[in-house]
Amino acid sequence: MSVFGRTDVGRTREHNEDAFVVADLSTDNATLQPEVRKHVLGQKGTMFMVADGMGGAAAGEIASAMAVEVVLQQLRERWMTNASNDPELFVRSLKKATASANQQIHSFASAHAEYRGMGTTATVAGLLGDTLYVAQVGDSRAYIIRNGVARQITKDQSLMQKLIEAGELTEEEAAQSERRNIILQALGPEASIKIDLTHQQVRRGDVLVLCSDGLSGQVGKDDIARVVNEESDLMSVCKRLIDRANEAGGPDNITVIAAKFDGSRLQAPATDDVVGHRVFPMPETGQTQAVTAEMPQVTPPPTPERRTTRPIPADEVGLETVPAAAELAHRHSPPNGTAASTIDAASVTPAEAVPVVSSARRKQGMIVAVLLFTALVLGAIWFVFQAAQKVKPSAAPADSGAATQPLQRDTVAPADSAARTDTAHPGAAVPVDSVKRTDSLRADSARRDTTRPAAR
Repeated sequence: MSVFGRTDVGRTREHNEDAFVVADLSTDNATLQPEVRKHVLGQKGTMFMVADGMGGAAAGEIASAMAVEVVLQQLRERWMTNASNDPELFVRSLKKATASANQQIHSFASAHAEYRGMGTTATVAGLLGDTLYVAQVGDSRAYIIRNGVARQITKDQSLMQKLIEAGELTEEEAAQSERRNIILQALGPEASIKIDLTHQQVRRGDVLVLCSDGLSGQVGKDDIARVVNEESDLMSVCKRLIDRANEAGGPDNITVIAAKFDGSRLQAPATDDVVGHRVFPMPETGQTQAVTAEMPQVTPPPTPERRTTRPIPADEVGLETVPAAAELAHRHSPPNGTAASTIDAASVTPAEAVPVVSSARRKQGMIVAVLLFTALVLGAIWFVFQAAQKVKPSAAPADSGAATQPLQRDTVAPADSAARTDTAHPGAAVPVDSVKRTDSLRADSARRDTTRPAAR
């Protein structure tokens, strides 16, 4: 490992509120002496840190100096004296050291009215094995330059970053905004903070650049990569980068650390390497693996092939029995937030299946339903007509007989009618009413005969 760091007051500020440290944690050497500027990575790793103080007067300077001192001291107590070299313990040590710095700065400011509100950013990077772990608070940055390309591996905790993520501003517009210096978190102003923990595997030939916003706000990442590629000496890299920031106006303090990683213990860069912001998962905080900031957008995986819960007959083309997607997404979403689209439809039981009918099949069903309804109506009409035909003859049988033929003396009455025996036809049953009516007609006829003129 080769490493160098440099800080500059810039062209506007009266004093420098930035601070930085490079420490070989295996030998507990936190200087930029030759034994640190080029050394072999030890069992406990190496730590790099940049802090950008704020608060005016001497407040920012005190805050950044306290942050560097507390973080290094906490790593001595929590990590360097511990027999374990577990990477997760290393990450926890970085996080607790950063949180402890926030607590001590906040307590100091609360106890001294003249320093209330002071704070500092903190970008703490620790290399252990072939992996770089970063604890981030504020807007100081870390870049990895690989194959001549610079990529940011930290995410600014700033107002501009939130607006970029929300699609309100582009990176170019944010860089020109008057509100670009507004940060959302820092060590000191608040009693509690949220530390962004990330990690990145390094490759042979990678260069790490840590810097305050005095550099990143004036020099773009492409220019940073160009300087790193043109200079083989890291001291020259740091000097040229600071000069570039001052040439752009130098409105703020400028701090930069450059570290180059090499050796047989590292793998060579690969074409499929992904470099960017990657959250380190912490079980107790619920953090999960983050999507890399500069990764191209990935198309969601295709929906698994639908599988039916029974064979589909040939006459049921267009009808499938598949799981209801919305219902399964709710019921089968894993607790860690895995996308529901990764669930295989074959793992769903038949009780969770619902029918899905195609539009053509639905249309055919509607036609069949209309035909069945029409047949039902016609059948009902036919039934009513037949019933009416049966009821009509029994309604008035006497009237029907009188209308079709003249009254006969010897008309046979129904069996249930009141009857008497006719003398002309012995044994025949004649209705009583008919007999009475016949006798009346005979009497009328006799009277007419007695009064009729002789001429007739």
